[in-house]
Amino acid sequence: MKKTFKFLEHTADIKFQAFGKSVEKMFENSALGMFNSMYDGKVKEKRRAKIKAKGKDFESLLYNFLEELLVLFDGEGFFLSRVEKMEINEVEFRLEAEVIGDDASNYKMSIDVKAITYHEMFVKQEEGKWICQVVLDV
Repeated sequence: MKKTFKFLEHTADIKFQAFGKSVEKMFENSALGMFNSMYDGKVKEKRRAKIKAKGKDFESLLYNFLEELLVLFDGEGFFLSRVEKMEINEVEFRLEAEVIGDDASNYKMSIDVKAITYHEMFVKQEEGKWICQVVLDV
């Protein structure tokens, strides 16, 4: 199985990198990385939600996408299992996604993610593959 994200050492927060053959797949894997930092297990697929985000570049789009997911988690108790559909307009830096998950109350979280940060964040394409790095404030 190909690695979709990996956690890196960080003194106080959680840092990870996510990968993908496309920018959409990398964004999907960054969402999985964020939720995997809170709960490392199988999440049932009982709920659906739609997410929209926009930015001025890929970093701000990634930040806003993850922030929308965190708002959905904090405000509606939505815990992500997977991203079913993801469409990114790479010219206007807009995305729409359909996400599938369950009620967060059904899972014991190991860590509370407070916020997404721009600290050490990057999004880039290397050798035809996409990679991003995110630091989560916990």
